[in-house]
Amino acid sequence: MATPENTPRARHARCRAENIGEREFYPRIVLGEYFQAQFQALLATASTRGHVVHVKANHRVVDVELGKNDIAVEVQHADGEKARQAFDHVVMATGHDWPETTETKPGFFISPWPAENLDTIGDVSVGVLGTSLSGIDAVVSVATSHGSFMLDEVGQLQYHTEAASDFHITMMSRKGLLPEADFFCIVPYVPLTLFTEEAVDHLIETAGDRLLDELFNLFRAQLFSDDPAYAERIGLGLLTIETIADAYFAGRERYDPFTWASLNLGEAKANKASKTTVAWRYSILRMHEVLLHAVPHLNAKDLKRFHKHFKALFVDDYATVPHQSIERLLALHRAGRLSVLKLGSDYQLDIHVVENGAVISVGEDRYRYEAFIDATGQHAVSAWDVPFPSLIRQGVVREALTEKAPSALAAREDTANVATGGIDLDSQFRPRFEKPLSHNLYCISIPFLLHKLPFVQGITSAEDLGTIVASAIIEVSFKGSVNRSADQIELARKD
Repeated sequence: MATPENTPRARHARCRAENIGEREFYPRIVLGEYFQAQFQALLATASTRGHVVHVKANHRVVDVELGKNDIAVEVQHADGEKARQAFDHVVMATGHDWPETTETKPGFFISPWPAENLDTIGDVSVGVLGTSLSGIDAVVSVATSHGSFMLDEVGQLQYHTEAASDFHITMMSRKGLLPEADFFCIVPYVPLTLFTEEAVDHLIETAGDRLLDELFNLFRAQLFSDDPAYAERIGLGLLTIETIADAYFAGRERYDPFTWASLNLGEAKANKASKTTVAWRYSILRMHEVLLHAVPHLNAKDLKRFHKHFKALFVDDYATVPHQSIERLLALHRAGRLSVLKLGSDYQLDIHVVENGAVISVGEDRYRYEAFIDATGQHAVSAWDVPFPSLIRQGVVREALTEKAPSALAAREDTANVATGGIDLDSQFRPRFEKPLSHNLYCISIPFLLHKLPFVQGITSAEDLGTIVASAIIEVSFKGSVNRSADQIELARKD
């Protein structure tokens, strides 16, 4: 007899104390309840220490305007009324920016969130653009509204539905690959031996316009040191920035995506049980966090090379997904309700030629979907996408500038820098500008940071950004307090 996967008993089994760990994944609703509890605990602690904290739920910030000594924030209340209030410091942590209505035309969704919006999708052909965790979440949301995941007699997950045969989901991406299952590794991380922060900092200071290539040489040396067999297998010694991603993905591309997913899941489960770490995966995982510090120092040419060729393998390595997510995809595929489409780099998405959903064209082939979900996630945005009109009008947010390559500098010294996306921020995430206005505005909204900080994501990044900004606010406040005290002493002397 099949057993529902999401019964209280099944959930309890997955959440036993022995199954809780630093490298585990948990349902979003469980995480939400945990973070809410942590937030309430922080508020209570702040209150006992004499801080006054006001939490304004169901209030929307509609504008931010810098003054000479303060920052005005205009807020729209739940009842539609607006009010302005001035603050000494303001932190923009707006996160991902999705419209309230994600179904922008019948059957076309520009985001899988909120998931309940997808409940309107009927027994039709469904296209999901994106094969990462967001794409998987979209697939599972649609699937569970049409059926159930059940454990069979031997404990294997199966999908059961009474939906019409027209109900079928197609996930698609340029490479047509599914993400790999989360792999076991040692936490806290074992220190790297070659690709260290000290070595990377030295390259930042000395490598000049060869920074990216020198970083790649250091990357190769570390990978050869950690897993020489893997390095030899992919021909690492002959690879370049431009060819490393092709070699990294080559093995998976030779397989059907579901065959690879099944093999990889089996390996990941076995390694978790035996506490075996795959050396090359662990090496790349650790290096991406060190590499992040060097990306803002790349010139415009190499920043483009990095995003186009080198970034993908790091993202693939750290963006592994829960084992349960892979199990669900395999169950849907076995039930004949899920397939994967490889788009390549030259495809067309058209939402105007059909009344519902969208059409995807790949070469001479056309694929029609009655419902279509863009699950590619939040993309990097420019300074002009800041949702607060006064900041645009005041000219205090501008696109981040990156130094051109030396050959371009020689041609035109007056255009030594080019805009490369995001907001131009200093090391404490404050917008750079010269006007005599408050400099106590901080931007840690992820979409505006992605171009220069491509690996910023998750709770650890939020903690890092919050620590930097909190330290900056404390420093400014302390200096202000010292300066005020000095002024008071000077006035006392004069009196």
